[in-house]
Amino acid sequence: MSATATSGTPAAATTAAEGVRPGSFRAWVLACRPATLTAALAPVMVGTAVAYALGAMRIGPALSALAGAMLIQIATNLANDVFDHEKGADTHERLGPTRVVQSGLLTPRQVRLGLLVTIALALPFGVHLALVGGWPIVVIGVVSILAGVAYTGGPYPLGYHGLGDVFVFVFFGLVAVCGTAFVQLGSVPALAWAAAVPVGALATAVLVVNNVRDRDTDVVAGKRTLAVRFGRRAGVIEYAMLLAVAYAVPIALAVGDGRRWALLVLATFPRALRLLRVLATTDGRPLNDCLAGTAKLLLAHALLFSLGLAAEP
Repeated sequence: MSATATSGTPAAATTAAEGVRPGSFRAWVLACRPATLTAALAPVMVGTAVAYALGAMRIGPALSALAGAMLIQIATNLANDVFDHEKGADTHERLGPTRVVQSGLLTPRQVRLGLLVTIALALPFGVHLALVGGWPIVVIGVVSILAGVAYTGGPYPLGYHGLGDVFVFVFFGLVAVCGTAFVQLGSVPALAWAAAVPVGALATAVLVVNNVRDRDTDVVAGKRTLAVRFGRRAGVIEYAMLLAVAYAVPIALAVGDGRRWALLVLATFPRALRLLRVLATTDGRPLNDCLAGTAKLLLAHALLFSLGLAAEP
């Protein structure tokens, strides 16, 4: 993970393969990891749909919540890139997409500066939301930023102690959906709590694929994810359980709350089963496609779930 992009090194080969110049705009785009931004978009969509369903959608706070969520996601990605490099979790043996520090595209100092700039860019949106929602939003914003950095950084990195799954479920599910609903409604209704669960489950499923793929290199780096602690089979079972939760909640809302349009999410169920089969039967680098597919599943599920909630005032 301390590899640098010098001629003849694996890091240099990675850089050349990507066709990206060190320090370029494309290097920064890679550092931001655009494919992961579905995890920021999905909960804001669902939280806004809840507000719309309850007759109080507010476009200004919704847009600020989206911008803030995406910037915090990017900040988390930057922190993950540099701290995983420093802790030895990202090496030339990495199976996943390119990491900019490990590959020498950006220096640790550049990424740390980018992290600070991203947090600064998020502040105006946070101030707007705080003016709308009061002190609870200040607490949510501060805790979200600290948790994002603490996921791989600080004295007790959450991702290195098997707490990454809890972190993702709480912050990309419960906090993001309920927070988005709160700034528009002024409260967090039961529907928001229920709607947050599928979002958190599928966001966590993305992490599970990542951890199953990287379990061998994570062992070497001392990263004790659940896939490392309990093995590959446990990761597949966890993934299956998360998928089950993601579809059980909309069904429960349709049956128990009369929100029949929530069943729109079942259109994505065959895709979910295919992804589960891939995770259960393949390993290593081929799981990159499963990872990307799960992120797309999160977005498609959230979009259909949002439409279903909004269709039933």
